[in-house]
Amino acid sequence: MESTEATEPVGPVSLDSALASFTERWSPRIVTTVNDYDVRVAKVEGEHLWHVHDDTDEFFLVLDGELHIGLREPAGERTVVLPRGSVFTVPRGTEHKPYAPVPTQILLLEPTGTSTVGDRHDEVPDHVDATTGHALT
Repeated sequence: MESTEATEPVGPVSLDSALASFTERWSPRIVTTVNDYDVRVAKVEGEHLWHVHDDTDEFFLVLDGELHIGLREPAGERTVVLPRGSVFTVPRGTEHKPYAPVPTQILLLEPTGTSTVGDRHDEVPDHVDATTGHALT
């Protein structure tokens, strides 16, 4: 039987501490990875932009506040409202636009390297960080 070399865990990550370590809105921080996925946290408020992830779903968990996600689907446009403690997955290929009416904290699960503005998108406003996630500092 072959042995596999495991990496040592760094230790637990406090989501409260991770979120306290930055102030930027719409600029996620990578708190850990699971297989080939990033677990990211972000502070959000106001509008993001319409965008599409062609090859991956996007998972949202609202840690605090409230998140609205506009969806453009074959049947038409609709908005999903996620209060604190709610989860929602935007299916791959679905055009969507997150919006937070109040300061909100979210957790995202996406494949490593996934852009916050997707594969296709509207013009990126100055307050949105077009990134694949930032390391915690």
